[in-house]
Amino acid sequence: MERWHPIFQTVEHEPGVWTLYDTLGKPQAVIELRRTEVGPRYRVEWAGKVLGWATSLKVAVERAYAAYVSSLGHQGGPNEPRGR
Repeated sequence: MERWHPIFQTVEHEPGVWTLYDTLGKPQAVIELRRTEVGPRYRVEWAGKVLGWATSLKVAVERAYAAYVSSLGHQGGPNEPRGR
């Protein structure tokens, strides 16, 4: 039996473009396959910002998922109040 991977939360709505969804079905990240001078690369975008580029879809999805998981926690210091 294979282990779970965040790639299972992606949907390819059009060729070369994947959307990463959270557990509630809300889109969280977009990954696009692009041709570059050095070969095919995956552009990773989360919350409207480019996180970077990856050489494989697996790495691109992992980068997008890590950004999503990081966004779930408290963003301030340990003694700063949480936003409401």
